Amino acid sequence: MKTTATYDSATDTFTLEKGIWRGAFPIGDLQKWLTFYRQQMERYPAQARSYAEDVKALEALAKQIGAKLH
Repeated sequence: MKTTATYDSATDTFTLEKGIWRGAFPIGDLQKWLTFYRQQMERYPAQARSYAEDVKALEALAKQIGAKLH
């Protein structure tokens, strides 16, 4: 299932959406969430493809807004 990540500059937040799930977070937490989903890929290899979509969406968002990632 495709994940989308969008940035709202008015509130300085990003929204992550996947299917019916949706969450909004401070843009300062982008790296934290990217790290979380990468760790989930390692912990749960059977679900790695699903988490890869989350990582891909977050990395694309970071590139779009010019965020520095570790």
